[in-house]
Amino acid sequence: MCRAAIELFSSFLLFLIIHNAYSGFEFTNLKCISYNESFCSFEYCFLKAINRTYKYVSIKVKLHKVPIKKVKINFALYQRLNGYKPFLYNVTFDGCKYLSNMKGYPVATYIFNLFAPYSNINHSCPYDHDIIVEKVPFSHVSAQMSNILPFPKSSYAFFSEWYSDGIKRARIESYGTLT
Repeated sequence: MCRAAIELFSSFLLFLIIHNAYSGFEFTNLKCISYNESFCSFEYCFLKAINRTYKYVSIKVKLHKVPIKKVKINFALYQRLNGYKPFLYNVTFDGCKYLSNMKGYPVATYIFNLFAPYSNINHSCPYDHDIIVEKVPFSHVSAQMSNILPFPKSSYAFFSEWYSDGIKRARIESYGTLT
């Protein structure tokens, strides 16, 4: 009886290891839209595959009217179920207030941690320099979406809208699949 339980437990652990080794998030598309080119423009916004295992996302936003002192951000997650439907999160928050005190915004912190280690968005307002998110590996996003907060396997869309002084300035749309 004890041996059977050990074998069953070992099989379960092996299943978990194999499941985690072969599941992951992969971006399928990325779109960056500037609503006011005189305020900000995207110098680059792309997905790049170096090989089958190393792929990354890079975005650079040139800010033309600095300093930026008021930022509002909307993050929304959609799951593809016969069209993209709202899924879990649609939050809007004051970006400057969040960056000065991250403790009161758990959803924003979860989303921010998807790209923060690869970004120069590491201080509170004002922003007087370009915003760079450089070479965010798919493996990092995959770990966040499958290990930190497990999501069901599906296709997802993640939209972020960026406002300054109450005016919509930019939108980033990223699409991906969790397998």
